Amino acid sequence: MNNQKIKSFTDLEAWKESHKLVLMVYKATKDFPKEEMFGLTSQLRRAAISIVSNIAEGFSRQGAKEKIQFYYISKSSNTEVQSQLLVAKDLKYLTEEDFSNIAEQSIKANKLISGLIKYCKNTKY
Repeated sequence: MNNQKIKSFTDLEAWKESHKLVLMVYKATKDFPKEEMFGLTSQLRRAAISIVSNIAEGFSRQGAKEKIQFYYISKSSNTEVQSQLLVAKDLKYLTEEDFSNIAEQSIKANKLISGLIKYCKNTKY
């Protein structure tokens, strides 16, 4: 984290990178087959949205234990996205390049969320 004061969840690098992931997922799933609208498309989008939503909710919690709980849910949703991306790639809904770019972004977001959890564990509230 840089030296600027964190005033909002949108200031968190974990949220910023996860937000990029959400946008990438939405853009990629736009071209999924129509029969997946209520299946993989919806599930992948909801899991991606869950990542940023839980970071935001965790940020607003007062105690470290509560914050960490939401950040762990965010990590779990990220893992769900990673699994669903593999399915989408195997079904040829994603090109190798798109899969690689989105998977790389999910790894970056996951590392930042892990850092956020570690920071909260070591901070007195």
